[in-house]
Amino acid sequence: MTDLVMASMHRPHEDVAAILTGTLMVALGVTFLSTAGLLTGGTAGLALLLGQTTGFGFGAAFFTVNLPFYYLAVKRMGWKLAVRTFLAVLLVSLLSKLTASSVSMGHLDPIFAAVAGGALTGIGLLILFRHRASLGGINILALYLQERHNLRAGYVQLALDALILLSSLFVLAPDRFVLSLLGTSVLNLVLATNHRPGRYTGVS
Repeated sequence: MTDLVMASMHRPHEDVAAILTGTLMVALGVTFLSTAGLLTGGTAGLALLLGQTTGFGFGAAFFTVNLPFYYLAVKRMGWKLAVRTFLAVLLVSLLSKLTASSVSMGHLDPIFAAVAGGALTGIGLLILFRHRASLGGINILALYLQERHNLRAGYVQLALDALILLSSLFVLAPDRFVLSLLGTSVLNLVLATNHRPGRYTGVS
């Protein structure tokens, strides 16, 4: 390795701290969204949708929905990313349950929930992406397309998230659907403006 690459490499303790921080941010964002009855894209959106339609807990649903995508993580991104992704998904599943039982909100404005929830989730994903981790599903596909075809992860995820959100039209009230789109747009704006190919040189 060159001196430049060595200097930009993340140390193991930095990766651990980043994964813990990133998953906590995502768990907080999901708590805002779910408390306001909103959805988001990706596998997190699918898990929230399952929770609203079946009563299945978000944590268990999120972990289960991600299982089929680990094959793509191993096949296309390698074991290192797959293991980190598995741990990140597990942590979000556990932390979201802990957050839901630790945080009580007497009043939560749904517009604020959409913006704050989307921003927190986007920041959490950004941290994970920069430390070679993801939250499975759409995140893995978006990262793969960015690394192999130079397509911005945020824009790829935005298009796929829109398809997922359209399926929620049969479940959400119109105002909640519009706010869910707002939250998802904020999330992907965070990624699109902060996770451009070649801008961040840190590696793990």
